[in-house]
This record gives sequence, structure tokens and C-alpha cells, in this order.
Amino acid sequence: MTALPPDGDGGYAGDRIELRGLVAAGICGALPEERERAQPLEVDLDVVADQARAGATDDLADTVDYGAICASVHAVVTTERFTLLERLAARIAEVVLADPRVETVTVTVRKLRPPVASICATSGVRITRAR
Repeated sequence: MTALPPDGDGGYAGDRIELRGLVAAGICGALPEERERAQPLEVDLDVVADQARAGATDDLADTVDYGAICASVHAVVTTERFTLLERLAARIAEVVLADPRVETVTVTVRKLRPPVASICATSGVRITRAR
């Protein structure tokens, strides 16, 4: 798996499945209270995979099943424990890239209630990985 730099528009070439706003409660954080109590985490995904065949056949078997991706991401967030958002994002990327049709995935993970003294709506990371 390798990290890819963004193109000039902040995106990546290729067909893309976009999943936005997947929310699940998970353990992710360095503070003691974050290690003990699940908090709401939000995940966005950009999954790059060739969609030409699916576009021609209209058959689910010819595309990446985003329902299965959502279920896998939900399982990672709710059953595994992380100290860093960076590791959570990397783990999600590993799971998504397990499908050989996926070429690249961009994962954004946000804490919806970050534990900071300042007013901050969310804190998060975004990573891109490819096979």
C-alpha cells in the first residue's frame, strides 16, 4: 500500500464511489476518557475502482458493493480500539483495499466531539492509499 499525492484539483483520477457521513461510536483517542468511552466518529470514503463494466451491465456483481464497505468500516470502528485517528484511517484503508477491484481509497475520519479546550466542531485526518 502506498500513499499518493493529490492531483492539481485535490482529487485522484479514475471512477469513484463516494460514501459520506458514516457515523459509528468507537474507541479512538489518547486521553484516558477516550480510552474508556466510545465517541461518535464520522467516516467519508472515496473508493477508486473501474466502473465501466458495471455501467454497461447494471449488475451489482460488476462493481464494488458499497453496502459491504459500509458494514466493514462500521465493524472496524465499533470493534477495534485506536489511539490515533491516523491508525484508524489506515486500518479502514486496509479493509477497503482487501477488495482487489479497489485501486485507491481516500479515508477521512473525524471526531464529532473533539476533546479540546477551544471551540472546534470536528477534528480529523484524511489519508489516501493505493495497492
